[in-house]
Amino acid sequence: MVFLRSLLLFHSFTCLWNAIDATPDDGQIQLASEAPDDWQKYVRSPSNRIVYPARIVANYTQGNVTNPHGLLTCKGSTLFTRTPRTTSAPDLPPAVVVDFGQNIAGYLSISFGGSYNSTPGRPGIRLAFSETLEYLGDVSDFSRGYNPYTWTDDHGCQYGSQVCADGLHGFRYVKVYLDALESDAPHTTSYGEVSIKSMSLNFTPYLGTPDTFSGWFESSDDQLNQWWFDGVYTTDLCTDTFRVNDTDSRNSASPSIVGKLVLHDGAKRDRDPYVGDLAVSSRTSYLSHNVPQASRNVLADLADHQRSDGWIPPASINGYTLPLVDYPLWWVVCSYDLFMYAGDTAYIQQYYPNIIKVLDTFYPSITDPRTQLLSKGFGVSGGYGDYAFIGRTGPVTYYNALYVLALQNAATIAKFLSKEGDAIRWMARAQTVSAAINLYNFDSGVGAFYDGTCGDSYCNSHAQDGNSLSIVAGVANSSRANSVLSYLSKSNARPYGNAFYDNDVVGGGYSQRVYAFISYFEIEARFITGLADSALEEIRRLYGWMSTHDPEITQWEGIGPNGQPYEADYTSMAHGWATGIVPALTNYILGVIPSGPGFSVYTIKPVPGDVEWAKGVVPTPDGPITVNWQQNRALGLFYLTATAPTGSQGTVYVPVSNSSVAVYLDSKLVPNSINKRDGEFGSGGYVCVSIEDSLTHTISVGYKSWSLKK
Repeated sequence: MVFLRSLLLFHSFTCLWNAIDATPDDGQIQLASEAPDDWQKYVRSPSNRIVYPARIVANYTQGNVTNPHGLLTCKGSTLFTRTPRTTSAPDLPPAVVVDFGQNIAGYLSISFGGSYNSTPGRPGIRLAFSETLEYLGDVSDFSRGYNPYTWTDDHGCQYGSQVCADGLHGFRYVKVYLDALESDAPHTTSYGEVSIKSMSLNFTPYLGTPDTFSGWFESSDDQLNQWWFDGVYTTDLCTDTFRVNDTDSRNSASPSIVGKLVLHDGAKRDRDPYVGDLAVSSRTSYLSHNVPQASRNVLADLADHQRSDGWIPPASINGYTLPLVDYPLWWVVCSYDLFMYAGDTAYIQQYYPNIIKVLDTFYPSITDPRTQLLSKGFGVSGGYGDYAFIGRTGPVTYYNALYVLALQNAATIAKFLSKEGDAIRWMARAQTVSAAINLYNFDSGVGAFYDGTCGDSYCNSHAQDGNSLSIVAGVANSSRANSVLSYLSKSNARPYGNAFYDNDVVGGGYSQRVYAFISYFEIEARFITGLADSALEEIRRLYGWMSTHDPEITQWEGIGPNGQPYEADYTSMAHGWATGIVPALTNYILGVIPSGPGFSVYTIKPVPGDVEWAKGVVPTPDGPITVNWQQNRALGLFYLTATAPTGSQGTVYVPVSNSSVAVYLDSKLVPNSINKRDGEFGSGGYVCVSIEDSLTHTISVGYKSWSLKK
């Protein structure tokens, strides 16, 4: 999270405390009328926990199936009939593919009308689940067609290790067909007749119906609006109870987390919460629904399993032993977010010693004393991976920029807890590491930071993660920030987003792979640098691609060459770390960012780009922050209203095209004197005012608006 110092780094501003009276502006130009609040139409959640199919994928129906649409309408049963072959004709199992309309998660139920068979065993019904039609195969679950009864996809086997069901699934499509495994004999047979009256799903994730939203976003761009709510729905699918039977099978089911609400990585997989993913998905959750416990449960559990050397595991997988070098830093950043977005002071006080141990014990142990940079290979880090299991070595820019961000976040926490010594120490180290990144890792030949080393010299490779986080953490000054982002636009842009590497020096296919997870930080960097148009352009490529390719709506773990799922059918197509569009639009288009615990201190600073208006609600522990703004970019007009909870302290920034433009606070003229930072280009900037009450305040640029409202 960018705290206030970093947020202001790239924009001119003047804080205004005392307004002066002004005469009415007879030449006032009105902006467009305010649109009604109708954000509810974008919500993707089912209306209740029993979900029914949306359609039959007609061209996938095969074999002897009578009334396939009975599965949708409950008007007459769907009949699957299969007889033993008596000729050499293909023996096609009767099959129907059912589409639930969007990715969902939960337990499928089938209401059987009856069955009959002329061979030993009962006719078997096999089910195959998939998030996409492309990867819909033949294998998932197995059941048997009894006379009237309802079968639920509970985890387990009916006969020892025979006739088994997986339990919970995350999917959009399910293939239903009459067949049996030879290994399930004599209990099932591939032949006979099975009648199905209906099917439905018991939806287990967070049910994010409109009445559950504590925050929302709406703007003049209908696509942005829909993608914001698609991101929320994706994260809702990942918010579920941690259960033994549907979590990752690799020794992940820790008793300390079983039965608790968590934020899994994905609806399908990984059904084990990794802390790096929370760096995005938790922000999405905080800004839309009041369920911070889903993030807190994960963060606390991982802290409770901290190693003696300060390292914090990324997840419960492998009994909390998966060695990742970057995720303890993400744990610090995510703890900061829980403090700032949800105001969880009790959590921060309890786990503050863990922060100290991460930053003052583990990371110094993998620091190169010659450069003061984290160096992959020092200490225990040599065999460690990261979020993408990249074989990087040396003073990797990503690790070090993330280290700076974590140190800054920890210093901010320390200040609020009156731990001044810790704050001073961590900020000093952040400045040291930042200076070293600039000294050693910047490639002046291309205008971007190197990734890491290949042998004794830097690889001729520049990664999206380190370059983006160098801007988010304030490592790069404004000149280098613009250079970095220009390079990424030129070298990494693909039709489906921006690749996470500029070439394949470090890994094959990396220059064609897009992670929405890391792209979020590039998008954030573009907004911080004032490049709203390029941020929106990247958003539209990335989220436009995912929203128009199967399964649509939900947001993907990764995108590979030609825009395909990057790990084929293994790819999670509903992954919380891909939902960065939610915090990006709320924090930068609407403009609301916390800089004190639970938004007790906050900023409102829209970076509008081509968006004509935006409005929304940002939830805080003490009540909502409500913002509504409009602009006429061509005429240089801007209008903003804001309301915040009693006792909070806010600073509101409005964009101005030059220092001669009139700015009004509640119909009172305020001075406009723009101070510019060295290296900043253009004549525009921001003027800011401070708000310390719960009244609705109005700020207008270029014309005089009406007075404040109570």
